[in-house]
Amino acid sequence: MPPRALSPSGILLVDKPPGPTSFAIVAATRRRTGARTGHAGTLDPFATGLLLLLSGAATRLQPHFVGLDKRYVTEIDLTTRTSTGDTEGEIVEEHDPPARSELEERLEGLRGAVELPIPAASAVKIDGERAYKLYRRGVTVEMPVRRMQIHELELEAYDSGVVRLDLVVSSGTYVRSIAETLGGHCRALRRTEIGPFSVDEADPEALIPPEEALARLA
Repeated sequence: MPPRALSPSGILLVDKPPGPTSFAIVAATRRRTGARTGHAGTLDPFATGLLLLLSGAATRLQPHFVGLDKRYVTEIDLTTRTSTGDTEGEIVEEHDPPARSELEERLEGLRGAVELPIPAASAVKIDGERAYKLYRRGVTVEMPVRRMQIHELELEAYDSGVVRLDLVVSSGTYVRSIAETLGGHCRALRRTEIGPFSVDEADPEALIPPEEALARLA
């Protein structure tokens, strides 16, 4: 197979819909442009929002973008736990939601640096294999704990056992881990920002020149 083209080169901001995997979005972009295409962080299939793709020669700049902080808006159902921490898993527990005062105490304990287990249905490799593949085969493994940084965590609404949060987190933070720690599961998740880039700018046809994208990181 011939090497992928190094042009067009630049950064693409895509608003991912629910359903397809991030890798499917990357593959579709690669087919459309004919260029080498990479990403600066994936989203779960059920999630929506900003994907930052690198095209052509700009793929070599990936290290500059993968570690950026990310902003999410999420809705967490605090009455139900699922096997995956989101709507795609099976219900494993049902319970009454916490009172608002108790919820606020739990949220306070999550601000700053925290250590949380990585969800079983994730892309992390366990003994050389993706955890989600093991999960789908019914293989139970002890998931590693990861240090995550929650810079901002705002309670936007709480009604009928569903809490809506706006949060800014370090790269590598799993919002599903936060949902599970709170005693529930993510029923909606949307990424609105990656570093200085906003989903409001998303346009899969608009290529941001590499030098302009790097300047925005300064």
